[in-house]
Amino acid sequence: MSFPFSKNGKVAAAVLFLVAASVAVDGFAPRVGLSPLQTINSKVQDVPPSSLFMARRNMNMNRRAPVKEKKPPMNNEIAPGDLRVTTPNAKGKDEPLGVMSRDEALAKAKEMGGLDLVLVNPNSDPPVCKIVDYSKYRYMKEKKAKEIKKNSKATEVKEVKMSYKIDVHDYEVRKKNALKFLKQGNRVKCSIMFRGREVQHDKLGYELLDKLAEEMDEICTREGRPKREGRNLSMIVTPRPEVVKQVNADRRAVDKAKRNKKEQKQRIKKAAAEAAMAATAAVDVAEEKPNGNDSSDDLLDLEKDIESSLDDLFGTDDLTDDLFS
Repeated sequence: MSFPFSKNGKVAAAVLFLVAASVAVDGFAPRVGLSPLQTINSKVQDVPPSSLFMARRNMNMNRRAPVKEKKPPMNNEIAPGDLRVTTPNAKGKDEPLGVMSRDEALAKAKEMGGLDLVLVNPNSDPPVCKIVDYSKYRYMKEKKAKEIKKNSKATEVKEVKMSYKIDVHDYEVRKKNALKFLKQGNRVKCSIMFRGREVQHDKLGYELLDKLAEEMDEICTREGRPKREGRNLSMIVTPRPEVVKQVNADRRAVDKAKRNKKEQKQRIKKAAAEAAMAATAAVDVAEEKPNGNDSSDDLLDLEKDIESSLDDLFGTDDLTDDLFS
């Protein structure tokens, strides 16, 4: 009996049959005119990516490189040469140490407790360096930047809306609000709103805005003429420089009062702690110091006890008194 295929041909036919059967079992019929290998590749390409794969892909795309800290030149990173060296004192102010070379400044920093020599102003002549603990210097710098950002309130644009046929009382309320915003150092946008056919009376809106600007002319200036924005007519006014200066001065005064109050609390707390420590030290000294009168009284009592015990033991007569006197 002979077979139409050779031994290798039979093996190849069996492998192809198994591949085709596995593809059909999975629910994908082999395409006409394609080999089994091409059918498998088309099956893999037709499968949509899983949600986990997409989530990982998005996470990798959104991942950003960590921000590296930009450190100033320190210690041996500073170029050799003359340096103007300072160091903070107990009050936090910079105390000049004079002009010295880099090696001398490094030796001075090591002598002051292993501190760091940080380049503060490289553009000065000679460059300015500071002897300080870098970690503490960075912390204080970040804290100061946060305080400056917190205290420096950016000017905001406040808006006051009204109609061209507004009543006198409502007009005074809008004017009062605009003055309040200006005295806070903010810019104010005064808007006139028109509805429907009211837009044909825009001339009355211009007159109302001109009137409002003239009445507030003492503390503000207009940024150009009123402008049309759709159905609205708007004008922006800015506080005068003296008003802004007064606002900043008041803000600094409030901050200074807060700092003084905080320092006063710290001084009171420190004085109370020192008084408590002094009282504790006085009590300890009083307990350790011996009292001379008390010790002498104790010795006399001891002698009397010894004499009474001897009298009880030997009796009281002239011979024993002479013997133990």
